[in-house]
Amino acid sequence: MPSVSAPTPPDHGRHHVVVLAIPPVIGFDATIPVQAFSTAVDAAGQRLYRVSLVTPDDSTAASTLGYGITPSAPASALASADTVVIPGTRNPVIRDAGRLDDATAAALDLVPDRARWMSICTGAFALAAAGRLRHRPATTHWASSAQLAAEHPDVRVDPSALFIDDGDVLTSAGLAAGIDLCLHVLRRDHGAAVANAVARHLVVPAWRDGGQAQFIEAPLPDVVRGGTASVRAWMLENLDRPIALAEMARQASMSVRTFTRRFRIETGQTPGEWLIRQRVARAAELLETTDLPIERVATSSGLGSPASLRHHLKITYGLSPLAYRKSFGGEPIVQPESTVAQ
Repeated sequence: MPSVSAPTPPDHGRHHVVVLAIPPVIGFDATIPVQAFSTAVDAAGQRLYRVSLVTPDDSTAASTLGYGITPSAPASALASADTVVIPGTRNPVIRDAGRLDDATAAALDLVPDRARWMSICTGAFALAAAGRLRHRPATTHWASSAQLAAEHPDVRVDPSALFIDDGDVLTSAGLAAGIDLCLHVLRRDHGAAVANAVARHLVVPAWRDGGQAQFIEAPLPDVVRGGTASVRAWMLENLDRPIALAEMARQASMSVRTFTRRFRIETGQTPGEWLIRQRVARAAELLETTDLPIERVATSSGLGSPASLRHHLKITYGLSPLAYRKSFGGEPIVQPESTVAQ
């Protein structure tokens, strides 16, 4: 049976993220934190996290994708964890009996009190069974929310949230919401620049608005050839200037109609909606990491004017540009070259 594992680089005092794959683990969920945290680097290109992938009993974990998840470290790595991530699982004891199986319970006993906890999708069931969600707000996959609430009535389940940050315990909804949660944690730990760099590497939005309800009735799209990922990457490289829909379609060698349809299938958004979100994310990054005047932030992100910047930032983050900079800005770490359109 084929298997996958995550390399464990040498420890140089970095924040240690341990991903605990509880069999049968949801394979996609297990790869999300490994990829996101392994990709994060500082300005010098040094990795910001040490990532270990473990299983409760050190054996290869069966997954829902038909291949095994091979641990990169023994379960004892949990004893040095700064952050523990539990991907979705279909473990019948945890999911249906509402308690931990013996191997998982023994593994979680190794986690130090100082550790931060994260779950993706139905990994929330394991956190609840371990008592980590008692009297806390939490979310999980929308289809499992009622079951989580019924089995653990002391958990304040919110079926509509993409993710919930309750300080040292964070939970996310199903599948892709795990990416949203990891990007949120990267931003919380290291700022917008790091999170946005990882988002660009993964070719996903740095910030996604809305809740689970918008996805519940959406049918799964057919797989299409000649997708729009390369155009999205090109758009991210050209955020500082106007980009017309026709130009996007030319980059994809498609008609405007075909491009718009495929873009929406792949992202769930129109090209214009997606572009605005990326411009707002770029503006937030500049507010957080530079001391550029508001006018320059607006033009460098492609939003055009301070009024437009203020409008979109307020919608997305609930803050004005000055309030955002005051809340999240630190000492500037970069002074980009001028990208103001002449």
